[in-house]
Amino acid sequence: MKKKIMIQWFEQGSIAIPKLLMIHYRKMGLNEIEFMVLLHVHTFLESGKTFPTPDEIADRMTISSVQCMEVLRTLVQNGFLMIEGSQKDGALCESYSLQPLWEKILQLLMNETISEELEMQQQLENSLYSIFEQEFGRPLSPFECETLTMWQDQDHHTPVIIQTALREAVLSGKLNFRYIDRILFEWKKNGIKTVEQAQQYGQKFRANQTRNSAPMRQETKYTGKVPFYNWLEQ
Repeated sequence: MKKKIMIQWFEQGSIAIPKLLMIHYRKMGLNEIEFMVLLHVHTFLESGKTFPTPDEIADRMTISSVQCMEVLRTLVQNGFLMIEGSQKDGALCESYSLQPLWEKILQLLMNETISEELEMQQQLENSLYSIFEQEFGRPLSPFECETLTMWQDQDHHTPVIIQTALREAVLSGKLNFRYIDRILFEWKKNGIKTVEQAQQYGQKFRANQTRNSAPMRQETKYTGKVPFYNWLEQ
């Protein structure tokens, strides 16, 4: 639906398509002559002339009408340009449509966005391994690496949430994978999906732990040790 709406915007000239073409035409497999022919077709369409002839397009360029006709044929064959037919006053009328071109531009931009997201995700994952190894003070075991992968691929926890769970385990004085797994399980069960939600949930949990252990602390002497909060007792 969004794709269709954007194509309609393109058709209405509300987006600077020539700029998009200028930036991406080479990546789309177009050469300079094909790019200019498409640009001239776009200009004709915006001015209300829906089916300019090769002569009319070639008059604005340094190529012959024959060359222009061949370029137009190539653009149609390669899916950059489309010829549409319609009835007007009982006669068949033809017109050019740049919708295939807009679709190719959108697909290119979507693919680039996906590639950037995957690259960023990979960087986050690599960074996550480094953060765990730094916090544990040693290289992770194969089982621990597999657990990290499982949290992301099977349990669909984001690297940021996993890192937040690691911090929570450090605060609780329980730096081990079983404990972190329990934290992630509790968060998922309670619909925790963002860092802010996780931090709020952790604060409430520690507050409850503190209240529950208050009477015991009054009967014992201060030892100077920092209390830890046990998520495994949930």
